Amino acid sequence: MVIQKTDRELWAPETDADHKFVWAELEGVLHSPQFSNSKRYPAFLRYVVAQTLEGHGPQIKERTIGIEVFGRPSDYDTNNDTVVRYTAGEVRKRLATYFHDHEDAALEITIPHGCYVPEFHRAIEAVPIAEADVIPTFGTVTTPPYPALTLPAAALVASSAQWRRSLPLYVLLTVIGLGLGLAMVSRRVQAARTSAVDRFWSPVLHDRGTPLLVPGVVVYSPNPYSGTETATKEAEYPFVSVQVAAATARMSGLLQKNGSSYQMQPANTTTLSELRDRSVILIGAYNNPWTRRLLQDTHYRLDVPTTPAILSSSDPQQHWQRDHTLPYAASDDYALLGRFRDKTTGSLIVVVAGLGRNGTEAAAEFLTDPQYMAELEKRLGKPIGDQNMEAVLKISVVDGKTGAPSLQAVTVW
Repeated sequence: MVIQKTDRELWAPETDADHKFVWAELEGVLHSPQFSNSKRYPAFLRYVVAQTLEGHGPQIKERTIGIEVFGRPSDYDTNNDTVVRYTAGEVRKRLATYFHDHEDAALEITIPHGCYVPEFHRAIEAVPIAEADVIPTFGTVTTPPYPALTLPAAALVASSAQWRRSLPLYVLLTVIGLGLGLAMVSRRVQAARTSAVDRFWSPVLHDRGTPLLVPGVVVYSPNPYSGTETATKEAEYPFVSVQVAAATARMSGLLQKNGSSYQMQPANTTTLSELRDRSVILIGAYNNPWTRRLLQDTHYRLDVPTTPAILSSSDPQQHWQRDHTLPYAASDDYALLGRFRDKTTGSLIVVVAGLGRNGTEAAAEFLTDPQYMAELEKRLGKPIGDQNMEAVLKISVVDGKTGAPSLQAVTVW
């Protein structure tokens, strides 16, 4: 027995046939689990391959990619906006994973560190390696002899002919079985490498445009329940609660950790046009007018400000609200979180909205904690995908401090 080892050589495609060969191999890569669930990584890889095949490899620069692939303005700050460097790093890792699983691929594509110009490594004739060179021998196993089985000569000839006729079918079935098995293993390995947090935020990170963080501010009006006054947007120093600030910090930290740039502006100065065609993260409920507005047509929505509550569109009897007979600092809070594509703006919306400030803080913690998000997937009965979803949380509040969130309800559509 011999084991076939595929050797490769650095290769520069020059002819039209070479280019077609590269594109055909690239399509196989882009349809793999490592790339098929993303928009950003395939766009990056297609661009750098196309530029290289067209002879523009030396002109592939970080700023050029940011402008032409990710829609950044021509004067964007590459020091603060790391989208190209982060994407390149992820593409390198995913290419390495893909070709580790496809060692027999006719062409391997790599992107060396320190540049964005891909290299092509073409497979050359397989080199046979003796089994003894790679598999150590630890001893000899002796098999006892078995009685010889004798068949008539005619039967042997018939059996041999039948075997030759059946061989192609057996080979085909074996190849199909191996292919299906490898595909299943590849999908399982890919799923194991990502957490429920990654799966929830992946559509946001890979959506078009720069994500926009929209925290709610205090819109001053008397609030006899909380015992505080809140301010109009004309106030010189509008303020944000510590809990909403903590929630905003969690969201921005998650985006930065994943190499995504973002913009931020308060809800009371954000216009409808600024929400279009980009991912939008709405923080806060009744202190954020956009949250109430964009939740009007979803399964779970907010009641009018005079009676703060989370309502169910399918069951009028189902609702969640704080106990107004208790002091504000001792009443459990509720939060609504969600991710959905809004029809009005065309944007992917993430909602992080507590009825009170404690609920908003807990919702942000829930969406960034792998253990909590694994609980959400368990309730769904399947991994989080690209579908629209909403969930309702209950949050214990003790002496004004935010406690642990618990999942009350979830829906997908």
